[in-house]
Amino acid sequence: MLGELGENPDRDGLRRTPQRVARAFRELTRGYEMDAATVLNNALFEVSYDEMVIVRDIEVFSLCEHHLLPFFGKVHVAYLPREKVIGLSKIPRLVDMFARRLQIQERLTNQIAATIQETINPVGVGVVIEARHLCMVMRGVEKQHSSAVTSAMLGAFRENSQTREEFLSLLSPRSTQGL
Repeated sequence: MLGELGENPDRDGLRRTPQRVARAFRELTRGYEMDAATVLNNALFEVSYDEMVIVRDIEVFSLCEHHLLPFFGKVHVAYLPREKVIGLSKIPRLVDMFARRLQIQERLTNQIAATIQETINPVGVGVVIEARHLCMVMRGVEKQHSSAVTSAMLGAFRENSQTREEFLSLLSPRSTQGL
């Protein structure tokens, strides 16, 4: 690849670049070596709690499967427990597991929601991802301030507009004033 770009792969700064890139890509795609059961590590707790649980502003970094360029942003996850809750730190770990694979934002959103639904069978799950894609910022249309927003709404979040609206309203910056 370095030769195709017109570079000299033997010059001082590039000699070890192939090894560094290979190491970086192994790290950036380590999610392929992980599975949800291991990530969640039985951090599922029976609790009598039926109000919304939200973990918001989870930083996410992934690689676009079309261009191998990064996309990054924030993930917001909510669910309405039925009988079990997930340890709060496990939700960002689950996000990372799926994000550390070659991805598209739409699939990433659905994978997070479906895994939570399958794992604890809540009344509903909502996931929203807001991300900037370097394949749109650095190349192609080159729109510096563009972002993509995707959502997956399952169960009560899809069927009940009040539940969905409560979740979405809690994502607004005004809902965190005073924290």
